[in-house]
Amino acid sequence: MKALQFSQTGDLSALRYLDLPTPVPAAGEVLVEVRASGLNPSDVKNVLGRFPYTTLPRIPGRDFAGVVVQGPQHLLGKAVWGTGKELGFYNDGTHAAYVKLPADGVALKPASLSFSQAASLGVPYTTAWDALERSGVGRGTRLLVIGAGAVGRAALALARVRGAHVLGAARREEQRRALQAQGFETLPLSTPEALPSQVERVFEGGAQVIFDTTGFWLAAAVPALATFGRIAIIAAPVDGQMQLPALDLYRRGGSVVGINSLLYGGAECARMLERFGRHFDDGTLPAPEGLIESPLAEGPARYADVDEGRSEKVILIP
Repeated sequence: MKALQFSQTGDLSALRYLDLPTPVPAAGEVLVEVRASGLNPSDVKNVLGRFPYTTLPRIPGRDFAGVVVQGPQHLLGKAVWGTGKELGFYNDGTHAAYVKLPADGVALKPASLSFSQAASLGVPYTTAWDALERSGVGRGTRLLVIGAGAVGRAALALARVRGAHVLGAARREEQRRALQAQGFETLPLSTPEALPSQVERVFEGGAQVIFDTTGFWLAAAVPALATFGRIAIIAAPVDGQMQLPALDLYRRGGSVVGINSLLYGGAECARMLERFGRHFDDGTLPAPEGLIESPLAEGPARYADVDEGRSEKVILIP
């Protein structure tokens, strides 16, 4: 089969487009013919050596959608999608023509989504779902989402399905306009000092949950928080350090929740996909738009695009 593979880390030039043996599934596993696979920033960081537990050589890639061609009878021929911490790190991943994985690591693909659309959602939507679950977002929750990237957009969409009162915040005007076009109220991110008053004008008493998808607004989020509020974070500065106004946080009874999609295996992610995937078919979640489809053979160039921040969501097509 054709696949992307790297045998050393530290430089994207290590990523090659190769002919490799097609994997053979064992008992309890499926072989999926990959119709589309998502390219995430974490895939790029993997090749660059940011994940010390990755074993080499390795086919990268976490998110996929495709058709089961070998495995349990009830899954044969089914269109499926999936993601998970094993893929691309210590098991071969999805940037290939075929991927094998445990049978409980796939979920049936929503019929309303194309393979490319489904492959674009795994990491962003499971990350956002986990953040909403673990920070207690439900009907009526006053939620502020900071950042308009893939995870931020997913969190806003999923929170609206849950009945939360959602507010988006982004720096760039075009990002705010895009969110407003989807029916979300937004505010401009200007200075950290301005954030609490901006939030108070929309959410009297502050936001009950703040989800910072950028890694830079944790300190500013604390004074914008309601009593007993929660802040969910998925990123941090490069050195991993940020000052936290602890006095203000504990006086509010607030808490900080760390969100890491790499804590969840394929089976756990498949159950998440099943839970929110039905909302694409019932029309309450919009199908993703603006995807860039690229042949798998051009994968190394697309990795470079993502590394340089030049591209929208890239989908690799074997």
